[in-house]
Amino acid sequence: MTAAFLVAGTIKGAVGIGLPTASIGIMTQAIDPRIAIALVVFPIIVSNFWQVVRMGETWRAAREYWLLAASLMIVLWLTTSVTATVSQTTLMIIVGTVIIIFAVSSLALSPPVLPDRFNRAGQFVAGVAAGALGGLTSIWSPPLVTYFLARRLDKDEFIRASGLLIFLGGLPLCIGFWREGLLDGPNALLSAAMVVPALIGFQVGEALRRKIRADRFQTVVLVVFLLMGLNVIRKALQ
Repeated sequence: MTAAFLVAGTIKGAVGIGLPTASIGIMTQAIDPRIAIALVVFPIIVSNFWQVVRMGETWRAAREYWLLAASLMIVLWLTTSVTATVSQTTLMIIVGTVIIIFAVSSLALSPPVLPDRFNRAGQFVAGVAAGALGGLTSIWSPPLVTYFLARRLDKDEFIRASGLLIFLGGLPLCIGFWREGLLDGPNALLSAAMVVPALIGFQVGEALRRKIRADRFQTVVLVVFLLMGLNVIRKALQ
């Protein structure tokens, strides 16, 4: 588990996203997906809070993306109640499918530009879709990334906005999973402990971001995600 969060934190530090996708993708190769999904909660909250603080302009970003944040948080909190009732096989298939869609869409697709006049509608749709995915899998970056690409955000704004929105989404996720018994005492303590390797990895990833081309690193990461997603589905269908 420690190694999973070291790797996931490194990816997040380098490209701004990917901590839950990588850590859950790795952990579900060996443990119950419900436990994997619960363990990412505290690393998500702390690492993204750290990312937001380091990027700055937090209030300006909050004003810009308030509708996306509100729809994400509400739907995510409502959806967490479903996770405890879904079978392990179904959950693994959902997790694997989400990872594959994220990897393939990020590698192959460039969404059309979203004009300013449709920005609020785009935020609402992205927030609802991200909340539904996040409540089930703790992975809600695919709809956010699609929205960011459609808005043609530069690298710094991408990292700032993704950090803020993933941090805010982590709050109802934590409450919802605690309410449903997924984030009980032992899982909560283990999740808190995994903050340390996640932040160490984050520092390593930030150093890598300054030394290598972000697009090249991101391509490698997405290919790895694709392989992990395929393997999760393979295990679910065995």
